[in-house]
Amino acid sequence: MTISGERKTTDAAIVPPADAEVAQTVDIPVIRPWWRTARTWRGVAVTLWLAVMVWQFAVHGLAFDRTRLILWMCLGLAAASIGRRRITTVIVDWLPFAAVLFLYDLTRNVAQWMDMPTQWHLAPDVDHWIFGVNPTVWLQSHIKDAQPPWWEMITSVVYVSYFVVPYAVAGVLWLRDRQAWRRYAVAFVATTFLALVGYTLLPAAPPWAAARCTAEQVVDNPRDPPCMASEVPPASGGLLGPVRPDDASAAPYVERISARGWDVLNIKAASALLTVGQSKANLVAAIPSLHAGLTMLLALFMWPRVRALGRTLFLGYALTMAFTLVYTGEHYVFDILLGWGLAASVIAVQAWVVRRRARRRAAQRSASSGTFQSSTL
Repeated sequence: MTISGERKTTDAAIVPPADAEVAQTVDIPVIRPWWRTARTWRGVAVTLWLAVMVWQFAVHGLAFDRTRLILWMCLGLAAASIGRRRITTVIVDWLPFAAVLFLYDLTRNVAQWMDMPTQWHLAPDVDHWIFGVNPTVWLQSHIKDAQPPWWEMITSVVYVSYFVVPYAVAGVLWLRDRQAWRRYAVAFVATTFLALVGYTLLPAAPPWAAARCTAEQVVDNPRDPPCMASEVPPASGGLLGPVRPDDASAAPYVERISARGWDVLNIKAASALLTVGQSKANLVAAIPSLHAGLTMLLALFMWPRVRALGRTLFLGYALTMAFTLVYTGEHYVFDILLGWGLAASVIAVQAWVVRRRARRRAAQRSASSGTFQSSTL
Protein backbone atom coordinates (compact mmCIF):
# COMPACT_ATOMS: atom_id res chain seq x y z
CA MET A 1 0.00 0.00 0.00
CA THR A 2 1.31 3.35 -1.01
CA ILE A 3 0.40 6.86 0.00
CA SER A 4 -1.15 8.91 -2.73
CA GLY A 5 1.35 11.22 -4.44
CA GLU A 6 4.35 9.41 -3.00
CA ARG A 7 7.15 8.68 -5.51
CA LYS A 8 8.71 5.28 -5.47
CA THR A 9 12.47 5.62 -4.92
CA THR A 10 14.56 3.52 -7.23
CA ASP A 11 18.22 3.31 -8.30
CA ALA A 12 17.24 5.15 -11.42
CA ALA A 13 16.00 8.02 -9.31
CA ILE A 14 19.35 8.26 -7.56
CA VAL A 15 21.41 8.06 -10.80
CA PRO A 16 19.39 9.06 -13.86
CA PRO A 17 20.01 6.91 -16.90
CA ALA A 18 21.77 9.73 -18.79
CA ASP A 19 24.05 10.51 -15.86
CA ALA A 20 24.81 6.83 -15.36
CA GLU A 21 25.95 6.56 -18.95
CA VAL A 22 28.23 9.59 -18.56
CA ALA A 23 29.67 8.15 -15.36
CA GLN A 24 30.61 4.98 -17.22
CA THR A 25 32.30 6.81 -20.12
CA VAL A 26 34.32 9.43 -18.21
CA ASP A 27 37.89 8.38 -17.38
CA ILE A 28 38.39 8.83 -13.68
CA PRO A 29 42.08 9.52 -12.96
CA VAL A 30 43.80 6.80 -11.02
CA ILE A 31 45.65 8.19 -8.05
CA ARG A 32 48.82 6.20 -7.52
CA PRO A 33 51.07 6.30 -4.48
CA TRP A 34 53.93 8.77 -4.91
CA TRP A 35 56.52 6.00 -4.95
CA ARG A 36 54.90 4.46 -8.05
CA THR A 37 54.87 7.60 -10.22
CA ALA A 38 57.17 8.13 -13.21
CA ARG A 39 58.32 11.40 -11.68
CA THR A 40 59.58 9.59 -8.57
CA TRP A 41 61.42 6.92 -10.56
CA ARG A 42 62.90 9.61 -12.80
CA GLY A 43 64.17 11.47 -9.75
CA VAL A 44 65.67 8.30 -8.30
CA ALA A 45 67.38 7.43 -11.58
CA VAL A 46 68.81 10.93 -12.06
CA THR A 47 70.03 10.99 -8.44
CA LEU A 48 71.81 7.67 -8.89
CA TRP A 49 73.36 8.91 -12.12
CA LEU A 50 74.64 12.05 -10.42
CA ALA A 51 76.04 10.00 -7.53
CA VAL A 52 77.91 7.72 -9.95
CA MET A 53 79.24 10.75 -11.84
CA VAL A 54 80.56 12.28 -8.62
CA TRP A 55 82.20 8.96 -7.74
CA GLN A 56 83.63 8.72 -11.25
CA PHE A 57 85.17 12.18 -10.93
CA ALA A 58 86.55 11.49 -7.45
CA VAL A 59 88.16 8.18 -8.44
CA HIS A 60 89.12 8.58 -12.09
CA GLY A 61 89.13 12.34 -12.58
CA LEU A 62 87.66 14.25 -15.52
CA ALA A 63 86.53 12.30 -18.59
CA PHE A 64 88.10 13.95 -21.64
CA ASP A 65 87.57 10.92 -23.83
CA ARG A 66 84.70 11.85 -26.14
CA THR A 67 83.26 8.32 -26.32
CA ARG A 68 83.17 7.90 -22.56
CA LEU A 69 81.71 11.37 -22.09
CA ILE A 70 78.87 10.76 -24.56
CA LEU A 71 78.17 7.35 -23.00
CA TRP A 72 77.81 8.85 -19.52
CA MET A 73 75.68 11.67 -20.88
CA CYS A 74 73.36 9.26 -22.69
CA LEU A 75 72.86 7.32 -19.45
CA GLY A 76 71.87 10.58 -17.79
CA LEU A 77 69.48 11.42 -20.63
CA ALA A 78 67.93 7.96 -20.38
CA ALA A 79 67.33 8.56 -16.66
CA ALA A 80 65.82 12.00 -17.35
CA SER A 81 63.55 10.50 -20.06
CA ILE A 82 61.61 8.23 -17.69
CA GLY A 83 57.97 9.23 -17.95
CA ARG A 84 58.65 11.80 -20.65
CA ARG A 85 59.56 9.85 -23.77
CA ARG A 86 60.72 6.40 -24.79
CA ILE A 87 64.20 5.64 -23.58
CA THR A 88 64.98 4.03 -26.94
CA THR A 89 64.95 7.51 -28.47
CA VAL A 90 68.29 8.11 -26.75
CA ILE A 91 69.82 5.34 -28.85
CA VAL A 92 67.99 6.34 -32.03
CA ASP A 93 69.15 9.97 -31.82
CA TRP A 94 72.55 9.77 -30.18
CA LEU A 95 74.07 6.65 -31.75
CA PRO A 96 74.48 8.21 -35.22
CA PHE A 97 75.82 11.41 -33.65
CA ALA A 98 78.37 9.49 -31.57
CA ALA A 99 79.33 7.29 -34.55
CA VAL A 100 80.09 10.30 -36.72
CA LEU A 101 82.24 11.89 -34.01
CA PHE A 102 84.02 8.57 -33.49
CA LEU A 103 84.80 8.55 -37.21
CA TYR A 104 86.25 12.04 -36.77
CA ASP A 105 88.51 10.79 -33.97
CA LEU A 106 89.78 8.03 -36.25
CA THR A 107 90.58 10.38 -39.13
CA ARG A 108 91.90 13.51 -37.40
CA ASN A 109 95.51 12.36 -37.86
CA VAL A 110 95.08 11.71 -41.57
CA ALA A 111 97.51 14.57 -42.33
CA GLN A 112 100.25 12.47 -40.77
CA TRP A 113 100.14 9.72 -43.39
CA MET A 114 99.48 12.30 -46.11
CA ASP A 115 102.81 13.86 -45.04
CA MET A 116 101.50 17.38 -45.41
CA PRO A 117 104.09 20.06 -44.56
CA THR A 118 103.46 21.77 -41.22
CA GLN A 119 103.10 25.54 -41.19
CA TRP A 120 105.37 27.14 -38.59
CA HIS A 121 105.46 30.74 -39.80
CA LEU A 122 102.04 31.43 -41.37
CA ALA A 123 99.94 32.18 -38.27
CA PRO A 124 102.60 34.12 -36.30
CA ASP A 125 103.33 36.22 -39.39
CA VAL A 126 99.63 37.04 -39.81
CA ASP A 127 99.26 37.91 -36.12
CA HIS A 128 102.30 40.17 -36.28
CA TRP A 129 100.94 41.82 -39.41
CA ILE A 130 97.61 42.53 -37.68
CA PHE A 131 98.86 43.69 -34.27
CA GLY A 132 102.47 44.65 -34.82
CA VAL A 133 103.43 42.23 -32.04
CA ASN A 134 102.73 38.61 -31.25
CA PRO A 135 99.65 38.61 -28.94
CA THR A 136 100.75 35.55 -26.96
CA VAL A 137 104.20 37.02 -26.35
CA TRP A 138 102.66 40.35 -25.35
CA LEU A 139 100.16 38.79 -22.91
CA GLN A 140 102.70 36.51 -21.27
CA SER A 141 105.09 39.46 -20.99
CA HIS A 142 102.57 41.64 -19.16
CA ILE A 143 100.37 39.37 -17.04
CA LYS A 144 102.19 36.06 -16.60
CA ASP A 145 103.67 35.31 -13.19
CA ALA A 146 106.13 32.63 -12.15
CA GLN A 147 103.37 30.99 -10.13
CA PRO A 148 99.81 30.84 -11.44
CA PRO A 149 97.73 33.74 -10.09
CA TRP A 150 94.21 33.07 -8.78
CA TRP A 151 92.52 34.10 -12.02
CA GLU A 152 94.32 31.40 -14.02
CA MET A 153 91.96 28.89 -12.46
CA ILE A 154 89.33 30.57 -14.66
CA THR A 155 91.37 30.12 -17.82
CA SER A 156 92.09 26.48 -16.98
CA VAL A 157 88.44 25.73 -16.25
CA VAL A 158 87.34 27.53 -19.42
CA TYR A 159 89.86 25.60 -21.51
CA VAL A 160 88.74 22.24 -20.09
CA SER A 161 85.05 23.17 -20.40
CA TYR A 162 85.38 22.79 -24.16
CA PHE A 163 85.40 19.04 -23.63
CA VAL A 164 82.08 19.16 -21.73
CA VAL A 165 79.95 22.27 -22.36
CA PRO A 166 79.06 21.75 -26.08
CA TYR A 167 77.84 18.22 -25.27
CA ALA A 168 75.99 19.31 -22.13
CA VAL A 169 74.13 21.96 -24.16
CA ALA A 170 73.30 19.27 -26.72
CA GLY A 171 71.81 17.15 -23.94
CA VAL A 172 69.65 20.01 -22.66
CA LEU A 173 68.45 20.78 -26.18
CA TRP A 174 67.59 17.13 -26.71
CA LEU A 175 65.43 17.07 -23.58
CA ARG A 176 63.59 20.29 -24.41
CA ASP A 177 63.42 20.46 -28.21
CA ARG A 178 64.50 17.54 -30.36
CA GLN A 179 64.09 19.56 -33.56
CA ALA A 180 66.52 22.21 -32.28
CA TRP A 181 68.83 19.41 -31.13
CA ARG A 182 68.91 17.90 -34.62
CA ARG A 183 69.89 21.25 -36.13
CA TYR A 184 72.55 21.76 -33.47
CA ALA A 185 73.92 18.26 -34.06
CA VAL A 186 74.16 18.88 -37.82
CA ALA A 187 75.93 22.20 -37.26
CA PHE A 188 78.25 20.63 -34.68
CA VAL A 189 79.26 17.80 -36.99
CA ALA A 190 79.66 20.11 -39.99
CA THR A 191 81.92 22.48 -38.07
CA THR A 192 83.99 19.60 -36.71
CA PHE A 193 84.59 17.95 -40.07
CA LEU A 194 85.25 21.19 -41.92
CA ALA A 195 87.86 22.00 -39.29
CA LEU A 196 89.31 18.53 -39.88
CA VAL A 197 89.64 19.33 -43.58
CA GLY A 198 91.34 22.60 -42.65
CA TYR A 199 94.05 21.25 -40.42
CA THR A 200 94.52 18.17 -42.61
CA LEU A 201 95.35 20.26 -45.66
CA LEU A 202 97.08 22.95 -43.63
CA PRO A 203 98.59 21.51 -40.44
CA ALA A 204 100.12 24.23 -38.29
CA ALA A 205 102.08 24.42 -35.06
CA PRO A 206 100.61 26.33 -32.08
CA PRO A 207 102.48 29.11 -30.23
CA TRP A 208 103.84 26.89 -27.46
CA ALA A 209 105.49 24.65 -30.07
CA ALA A 210 106.89 27.58 -32.06
CA ALA A 211 108.51 28.87 -28.87
CA ARG A 212 110.44 25.61 -28.47
CA CYS A 213 111.88 25.50 -31.96
CA THR A 214 114.21 27.74 -33.92
CA ALA A 215 113.93 28.55 -37.61
CA GLU A 216 116.81 26.21 -38.40
CA GLN A 217 115.08 23.28 -36.64
CA VAL A 218 111.87 23.59 -38.69
CA VAL A 219 113.31 24.65 -42.02
CA ASP A 220 111.82 21.57 -43.72
CA ASN A 221 108.35 22.11 -42.20
CA PRO A 222 108.43 18.92 -40.07
CA ARG A 223 105.36 17.65 -38.24
CA ASP A 224 106.92 16.65 -34.92
CA PRO A 225 110.55 17.74 -34.67
CA PRO A 226 112.47 16.80 -31.51
CA CYS A 227 112.42 20.42 -30.35
CA MET A 228 108.64 20.18 -29.72
CA ALA A 229 109.32 17.72 -26.92
CA SER A 230 111.81 20.01 -25.22
CA GLU A 231 110.60 21.04 -21.76
CA VAL A 232 112.85 24.10 -21.69
CA PRO A 233 112.63 26.26 -24.83
CA PRO A 234 115.73 28.08 -26.06
CA ALA A 235 116.61 31.37 -24.39
CA SER A 236 115.89 33.16 -27.66
CA GLY A 237 112.22 32.20 -27.38
CA GLY A 238 112.31 30.19 -30.57
CA LEU A 239 110.28 31.42 -33.52
CA LEU A 240 108.26 33.79 -31.33
CA GLY A 241 111.17 35.55 -29.70
CA PRO A 242 111.80 36.19 -26.00
CA VAL A 243 109.20 37.07 -23.41
CA ARG A 244 110.09 39.88 -21.01
CA PRO A 245 107.67 39.34 -18.13
CA ASP A 246 107.00 42.02 -15.54
CA ASP A 247 107.59 39.27 -12.98
CA ALA A 248 111.35 38.82 -13.22
CA SER A 249 111.12 35.25 -11.92
CA ALA A 250 108.72 34.16 -14.67
CA ALA A 251 110.03 32.17 -17.64
CA PRO A 252 111.40 34.40 -20.43
CA TYR A 253 109.67 32.47 -23.20
CA VAL A 254 106.14 31.44 -24.21
CA GLU A 255 104.90 28.60 -22.04
CA ARG A 256 101.98 26.24 -22.49
CA ILE A 257 100.08 27.15 -19.31
CA SER A 258 96.52 26.05 -20.00
CA ALA A 259 96.70 23.42 -17.24
CA ARG A 260 98.49 25.17 -14.43
CA GLY A 261 95.41 26.99 -13.15
CA TRP A 262 94.30 23.70 -11.65
CA ASP A 263 97.17 24.05 -9.19
CA VAL A 264 95.39 27.12 -7.77
CA LEU A 265 92.42 24.88 -7.02
CA ASN A 266 94.82 22.26 -5.66
CA ILE A 267 93.50 19.67 -8.11
CA LYS A 268 96.75 18.12 -9.25
CA ALA A 269 95.01 15.15 -10.83
CA ALA A 270 93.09 17.37 -13.24
CA SER A 271 96.26 19.17 -14.31
CA ALA A 272 98.15 15.90 -14.83
CA LEU A 273 95.25 14.31 -16.73
CA LEU A 274 94.90 17.32 -19.01
CA THR A 275 98.63 17.31 -19.71
CA VAL A 276 98.52 13.63 -20.65
CA GLY A 277 95.48 14.18 -22.85
CA GLN A 278 97.17 17.07 -24.64
CA SER A 279 100.23 14.93 -25.35
CA LYS A 280 98.05 12.35 -27.13
CA ALA A 281 96.16 14.88 -29.25
CA ASN A 282 97.01 16.09 -32.73
CA LEU A 283 99.67 18.66 -31.82
CA VAL A 284 99.59 20.51 -35.14
CA ALA A 285 95.82 20.89 -35.56
CA ALA A 286 95.84 24.63 -34.99
CA ILE A 287 94.24 26.00 -38.17
CA PRO A 288 91.39 26.60 -37.61
CA SER A 289 90.89 26.53 -33.83
CA LEU A 290 88.10 24.07 -33.08
CA HIS A 291 88.01 25.34 -29.48
CA ALA A 292 87.12 28.78 -30.81
CA GLY A 293 84.90 27.45 -33.59
CA LEU A 294 82.62 25.29 -31.44
CA THR A 295 82.25 27.84 -28.65
CA MET A 296 81.30 30.54 -31.18
CA LEU A 297 78.96 28.06 -32.89
CA LEU A 298 77.30 27.58 -29.52
CA ALA A 299 76.89 31.34 -29.06
CA LEU A 300 75.48 31.88 -32.56
CA PHE A 301 73.13 28.90 -32.43
CA MET A 302 71.72 29.81 -29.03
CA TRP A 303 71.45 33.54 -29.77
CA PRO A 304 67.83 33.45 -31.10
CA ARG A 305 66.81 30.82 -28.52
CA VAL A 306 67.73 32.57 -25.29
CA ARG A 307 67.14 35.94 -23.67
CA ALA A 308 69.60 38.77 -23.05
CA LEU A 309 71.30 37.07 -20.09
CA GLY A 310 71.79 33.83 -22.03
CA ARG A 311 73.18 35.71 -25.02
CA THR A 312 75.64 37.53 -22.80
CA LEU A 313 76.78 34.29 -21.17
CA PHE A 314 77.23 32.34 -24.40
CA LEU A 315 79.00 35.18 -26.20
CA GLY A 316 81.12 35.90 -23.12
CA TYR A 317 82.05 32.23 -23.01
CA ALA A 318 83.30 32.35 -26.62
CA LEU A 319 85.32 35.52 -25.98
CA THR A 320 86.78 34.16 -22.75
CA MET A 321 87.77 31.00 -24.58
CA ALA A 322 89.53 33.11 -27.22
CA PHE A 323 91.51 35.01 -24.58
CA THR A 324 92.41 31.73 -22.86
CA LEU A 325 93.68 30.15 -26.07
CA VAL A 326 95.92 33.10 -26.91
CA TYR A 327 97.24 33.76 -23.41
CA THR A 328 98.03 30.14 -22.61
CA GLY A 329 99.90 29.57 -25.89
CA GLU A 330 97.39 27.16 -27.41
CA HIS A 331 96.41 29.19 -30.48
CA TYR A 332 97.17 32.31 -32.47
CA VAL A 333 94.54 34.98 -33.07
CA PHE A 334 94.62 33.96 -36.74
CA ASP A 335 93.50 30.44 -35.77
CA ILE A 336 90.65 31.85 -33.68
CA LEU A 337 89.39 34.18 -36.40
CA LEU A 338 89.29 31.25 -38.82
CA GLY A 339 87.39 29.18 -36.25
CA TRP A 340 84.87 31.96 -35.74
CA GLY A 341 84.48 32.41 -39.49
CA LEU A 342 83.88 28.68 -39.90
CA ALA A 343 81.18 28.68 -37.21
CA ALA A 344 79.47 31.75 -38.70
CA SER A 345 79.52 30.17 -42.17
CA VAL A 346 77.94 26.94 -40.92
CA ILE A 347 75.19 28.84 -39.08
CA ALA A 348 74.54 31.06 -42.11
CA VAL A 349 74.27 28.11 -44.50
CA GLN A 350 72.01 26.24 -42.10
CA ALA A 351 69.72 29.28 -41.72
CA TRP A 352 69.55 29.60 -45.52
CA VAL A 353 68.62 25.92 -45.88
CA VAL A 354 65.93 26.22 -43.19
CA ARG A 355 64.42 29.32 -44.84
CA ARG A 356 64.46 27.66 -48.26
CA ARG A 357 62.69 24.58 -46.93
CA ALA A 358 60.12 26.78 -45.18
CA ARG A 359 59.39 28.67 -48.41
CA ARG A 360 59.10 25.41 -50.34
CA ARG A 361 56.66 23.98 -47.82
CA ALA A 362 54.63 27.21 -47.85
CA ALA A 363 54.49 27.08 -51.65
CA GLN A 364 53.37 23.44 -51.55
CA ARG A 365 50.65 24.23 -49.00
CA SER A 366 49.51 27.18 -51.08
CA ALA A 367 49.40 25.05 -54.22
CA SER A 368 47.46 22.25 -52.50
CA SER A 369 45.05 24.78 -51.01
CA GLY A 370 44.42 26.29 -54.43
CA THR A 371 43.84 22.85 -55.94
CA PHE A 372 41.35 22.00 -53.19
CA GLN A 373 39.41 25.23 -53.70
CA SER A 374 39.27 24.65 -57.45
CA SER A 375 37.93 21.13 -56.97
CA THR A 376 35.15 22.33 -54.68
CA LEU A 377 33.85 24.93 -57.10
